[in-house]
Amino acid sequence: MNTSHAIGLDIGGTHITAAVVNKTEMKVLDYSLCKESFDSNMPADKVMKIWKKVICTAIENSKVKDITGIAVCMPGPFDYKNGICWIKGQSKYEHFYGLNIRELLLETLGFPADFPVLFENDAVCFGKGEVFKLQENLSKKVMAVTLGTGLGACFIDKGVSISSGNSVPADGEIYNLPYKDKMAEDYVSVRGLLSHYKSLTGTELNNGLELYGLAKDGDQQAILVFERMGEDLAAVTIPWIKSFAADHIIIGGKIANASDLFLSSFNKTIQESGLNIEVSISNDNEIAALLGAVSFLCD
Repeated sequence: MNTSHAIGLDIGGTHITAAVVNKTEMKVLDYSLCKESFDSNMPADKVMKIWKKVICTAIENSKVKDITGIAVCMPGPFDYKNGICWIKGQSKYEHFYGLNIRELLLETLGFPADFPVLFENDAVCFGKGEVFKLQENLSKKVMAVTLGTGLGACFIDKGVSISSGNSVPADGEIYNLPYKDKMAEDYVSVRGLLSHYKSLTGTELNNGLELYGLAKDGDQQAILVFERMGEDLAAVTIPWIKSFAADHIIIGGKIANASDLFLSSFNKTIQESGLNIEVSISNDNEIAALLGAVSFLCD
């Protein structure tokens, strides 16, 4: 059996993770995983230099000479078919609006213009990857949610991503659903957490990690902010869990690492709604996202 390899990229608002994936076995190659945090609001050329360094390091560490494609999981709004970024006003990638990321990537890496590059929503990649990691999910209806600089979601029915029809929101997205006086992502995201904490205390924090540290140190307002986010996440997802008839909801993303602070309030709100659904926290967001991205190259 011929083995082929692809580069998987998980690109978020504050990080890039790259790895070489064995497409035949759907496994990340040992030692190829490379990641770096960065400020995505830097000028595009500076961001691309960081991406190039991480990608080239992953390829070099993998010892693989023949790469057959690049699969990128990227937050939206994004034209995934054509590789064009439409992110605007989300405190990330401010200099990327309207740019063709496919062309930028290939030019930066020195790859030919016809080299296969595929883009997919980061939450969809995460969800598909989680299904690949746990085979029993292939027979279920799974809703996957990613919590970080944004709020991502996907709906997977027996391994197939569903993004249209009456059972799921438009394009399978929940970040832009009307919620309270704004939209869901304004409450369920890093900026939602920080904004809520500021409204309670008047203190402006730098990032979610700082807020998490305060909560772990017993700051009652910080604890309350995470608990409220758990309730908000449940309120946003409950109508679509019901509509999609999901068997399992999987929560990932950077904020999932703080599940000890919000999962209890999330579960309580879910149970009070009368739902009986399996709830899981992903213990390996990045591997799931990389495998999910590369799985689209195999489809």
